[in-house]
Amino acid sequence: MARGGFPGMGNMGNMMKQMQKVQKQMEEMQSQLEETEVEASSGGGAVTVKVNGKKEILGITIDESVVDPEDIEMLQDLIMAAVNEALRKAENMMAEEMKKLTGGMNIPGLF
Repeated sequence: MARGGFPGMGNMGNMMKQMQKVQKQMEEMQSQLEETEVEASSGGGAVTVKVNGKKEILGITIDESVVDPEDIEMLQDLIMAAVNEALRKAENMMAEEMKKLTGGMNIPGLF
């Protein structure tokens, strides 16, 4: 019997300490990942977008060969595709790193 007369309470205390440790590790990892940059491109590299783990766009590079005043829609589509792919990569990077930390446990509300 644990101190205080409640069976199993010693294990509960250890579990709480472990949870606090994992939470601290997750916060540290999230801070690191927010600074990590991910890059994606579309149109064979004609448009490249760089984002960070906070899903903020850090830069967009457009090859001048795709800048055609007669076809703005194509350029808009290329930018949208590159941005969406970069955001997807950032999301996947964050999810993979968190999965490593949590041992694959699905913790609702984590992201």
